[in-house]
Amino acid sequence: MMDAMDVSAVMADLGRNARAAAAELAFASGADKALALTAAADAVWARRDEIIAANAKDMAFGREKGLSAAMLDRLMLDEARVQSICDGLRAVAAQDDPVGRTMDEWDRPNGLHIKRVRTPLGVVGVIYESRPNVTADAGALCLKAGNAVILRGGSESFHSSGVIHGCLVDGLKAAGLPVHAIQRVPTRDRAAVREMLTMTDTIDVIVPRGGKGLVGLVQREARVPVFAHLEGIVHIYIDAEADPEKALKIVLNAKTRRTGICGAAECLLVHRDVVDTIGQGVVRALLDVGVEVRGDGSFSAIEGVTAAGVDDWGREFLDMIIAVKAVENIDEAIEHIRRFGSNHTDCIVTENDAAADRFFQRLDSAILMRNASTQFADGGEFGMGAEIGIATGKMHARGPVGAEQLTSFKYLVTGDGAVRT
Repeated sequence: MMDAMDVSAVMADLGRNARAAAAELAFASGADKALALTAAADAVWARRDEIIAANAKDMAFGREKGLSAAMLDRLMLDEARVQSICDGLRAVAAQDDPVGRTMDEWDRPNGLHIKRVRTPLGVVGVIYESRPNVTADAGALCLKAGNAVILRGGSESFHSSGVIHGCLVDGLKAAGLPVHAIQRVPTRDRAAVREMLTMTDTIDVIVPRGGKGLVGLVQREARVPVFAHLEGIVHIYIDAEADPEKALKIVLNAKTRRTGICGAAECLLVHRDVVDTIGQGVVRALLDVGVEVRGDGSFSAIEGVTAAGVDDWGREFLDMIIAVKAVENIDEAIEHIRRFGSNHTDCIVTENDAAADRFFQRLDSAILMRNASTQFADGGEFGMGAEIGIATGKMHARGPVGAEQLTSFKYLVTGDGAVRT
């Protein structure tokens, strides 16, 4: 492990190199950026055996550390997941380049023509846990938006992320772009994270992607602006006018498809009128597929349901566990979500347009859904190619953070000898 002085020096070098690379990337062509990402995808696939071998070391390290089954699933790479990484890189490469795009333009009576255009943020620092695919997603999206990026992956994914980062650098070289455009913190030392949080001269924004402990630390200690979500405490409300078949499919998928992602459902709210019909059917189906159901008194009579405790509301399980509660009406559901949710993703299952409108109007989560699995809370599924995270704050970026959300803007003002009286 590096000593504090070494970590500080290494991070200062990364920052200086990133700032220099960002200056070049700001005017790099869309074609060159797309070429870099396509070449990186080719490199990932060509080096897939090396990536999977490195991941085996990470999995062994994770098991030794006592990671949960859900966390190990997030960490694991096989050939299919490596293919998904390649697909994500190519999807981002194929997107329109956001940099330089005109957002709005207008003429003024004072003789000025004003244009607002998208520009890169500059240097992005990404701090993430476990999932090695974030190395590719974050590197690709930052590059697409003309930003240099400093990647600090979790200690668990150190080896996998290292090889994937090498593939991204291969792509940069193939396109003749600065190799320091995508850098990786070369140490597991946690001091590097604290160093990043105060690099106000060289990092423009920090994006933390991980559990409550990591994101909370970043939000408390960062001097650099932060795009963050604290937790994915995702609710599904089954309305009195829900379609039973849709409710069953949506809840099972939202809870069980992948339990360790931030869009996985954690709490099910059921309208009192359908507790004994749709509610019972959905709960029994969850139990049948191995989900631990922690229910309130309305569901405790169902064999296999355990009594919910006060700590089960507003909890991100990230596991085959769900809390279930009966509510008197949609307003009680909305009040429960306001109290216990995390403004990430919440869903209503209903055939009633007025109920859906009320749910959409009165809740302010970054993503609100109707009759769709919350597992779709994902930048790739939104057509962004990939995402760097889901932001739940209200400043600048909100919801899936794709390439466009990683830009700012500037005003281009043109006159013809205009002077102000």
